[in-house]
Amino acid sequence: DFLSVSLVNGFTQLRYNLGDKTVILQTIQKVHANGNTWHSLNAGRVGNEGYLDLDGVNITQKARPGMNALDTHTDFFVGGVSSLNLVNPMAIENGPRGFTGCIREIVINNRELKLTVTDPKGGANIGDCDGTVCGYTVCKNNGTCQVENSGFSCSCPQDWTGTMCEQSTHCSQNMCGPQALCIPQPSSFSYTCVCALGWTGKYCTSKIKFYIAKFVGNSYIKYTDPYYGKRDLQYSRLSLNFTTNETEGLIAWMGKSEDEDNDFLAIGLANGTLKVVINLGERISVPLMHSKYFTCSDEKWHFVSVVQNQTCIKVYLDEELILFEDIDPQRKYTALNYGGICYFGGFEIGRKVNIVTTGLYQKEFVGKIKDVVLFQDSKKIQLMKAEGYNVYDGNSGN
Repeated sequence: DFLSVSLVNGFTQLRYNLGDKTVILQTIQKVHANGNTWHSLNAGRVGNEGYLDLDGVNITQKARPGMNALDTHTDFFVGGVSSLNLVNPMAIENGPRGFTGCIREIVINNRELKLTVTDPKGGANIGDCDGTVCGYTVCKNNGTCQVENSGFSCSCPQDWTGTMCEQSTHCSQNMCGPQALCIPQPSSFSYTCVCALGWTGKYCTSKIKFYIAKFVGNSYIKYTDPYYGKRDLQYSRLSLNFTTNETEGLIAWMGKSEDEDNDFLAIGLANGTLKVVINLGERISVPLMHSKYFTCSDEKWHFVSVVQNQTCIKVYLDEELILFEDIDPQRKYTALNYGGICYFGGFEIGRKVNIVTTGLYQKEFVGKIKDVVLFQDSKKIQLMKAEGYNVYDGNSGN
């Protein structure tokens, strides 16, 4: 499998192969090769349907039946590769050669790659393209950069301040503690403090401990499994207790959630009933809904356990087997490659559950979670030791 963007005889080409055939899209217009014209390029695919947009002129390729997942699991190369003989012959029309020119603002799956000296994994023979201290997006939040004798200065739009317009004016005099994030509230000319795990209070200055995690809707915990490298990913298990009075919410997401092709196992609520979704590969996510009980949104504690034995999935609710399904009798994908990451209650601040899960779950979890166990581990996860924000002590009143 591969996906490549290249220049061919002055035109831009997108080529990709998902395992069955190579799809080729080429722009209608040529690129200006005068060395001082910036072009905006948008290229990619949804399933096996491709699109290529150069400066607003769009080319699409209608999908035909076939493979629809890109399985590469390699590094991402920009401008060239470490060895040209690594390039698939079908990935470029003429023999492969490195790019000569300037590249800026690379965004992959909505995440910008920082083109700095330190951020990439490696590289060679790269120079500064802008030639001034202003560079590209030195001034954040639509600030304007001016070259000065001593360096540069930023002229900031309203609501932003700081040497690089990086700080909201609403947060410039904030009283949030060091274990907090300041979230500007422009509509009320104010701010709120979002507390890291183990801290609470208006300004996140009071220390807390908890064994039951209370989620309030803009909360999340991100746990990194220290034993991931030793797991047998064909036999996964996730167990926990939860209580809520909400009918919608993502309780747990076992997977990286960085892009559409990541494997995952998810537990949540939809219309008050338990909804479990598994994706072992090729984005074939299989939702398993349970409707025997009218609701899990009754403010009672419920114990849920999801067991994956290759492609056979068992779901237990309150010690009763409620779902048992073989999601792929062909056994094409049998391992849950979850990357050692588990989310509880939601995702990082600014990442909405309905967007990250592409509508599988509608909103963040509001309620309490305790007794989380991965695989057959003898100890529960210490949720306090993970990363997260806006999680409270749920011990009181239990």
